[in-house]
Amino acid sequence: MPSTPYCPPADRGLAILYLSAQLIVVNKPSGLLSVPGHGAGKEDCLSRRVQAEFSDALIVHRLDMGTSGIVVMGRGAKAQRELSLLFQERKVRKRYQALVDGPWRAAATGEIELPISVDCANRPKQKIDHTMGRPSLTRYRVIDIDIARAVSRIELDPITGRSHQLRVHMEAMGHPILGDDFYGTPASCAKAERLMLHACLIEFRHPETGFPLCVDCPPPF
Repeated sequence: MPSTPYCPPADRGLAILYLSAQLIVVNKPSGLLSVPGHGAGKEDCLSRRVQAEFSDALIVHRLDMGTSGIVVMGRGAKAQRELSLLFQERKVRKRYQALVDGPWRAAATGEIELPISVDCANRPKQKIDHTMGRPSLTRYRVIDIDIARAVSRIELDPITGRSHQLRVHMEAMGHPILGDDFYGTPASCAKAERLMLHACLIEFRHPETGFPLCVDCPPPF
């Protein structure tokens, strides 16, 4: 698959959703890498933009370049380790919204449990692989179906955290995410100028206070 030039969105300042001495939660725009990419010209990214204002900020998890929404960064190595452990132990609740192609035909709520592995012939793409794939679980809820546009709005909770999990699961259901040039069709890509996937909610126990912290960020679409 040919690569397209990296053209990150203009830096209009950080959209900070939560800030404390231990962590920063920011809203990443679509089209911006979470961390520097491989090769020249891919240095501009969310982590470096945050570090320009908060030098102690360290990345804890990532979003795909096309995905917008909530990203958590720890302030200092100790906070980064504690937050990373929460993610590793699946003690972080994450929620996304997506616009997908076609009127949703499955039940209004449900689970998608399909194993995922890397597509070795087409890296970094992933694929459903019932032989070698790792167990992958996504819970979904249909929010709205636009019959006229043949588009559905879906709420997605990734219980596991596989690479491209939501994008692969939506493709497997026959409803690729609009604007997804990896897993979509020419028709689904033509319906949007960006990947219509947004991290809209995150919830976990604050590593310093122990109290629940819930941050939400409505999708821009």
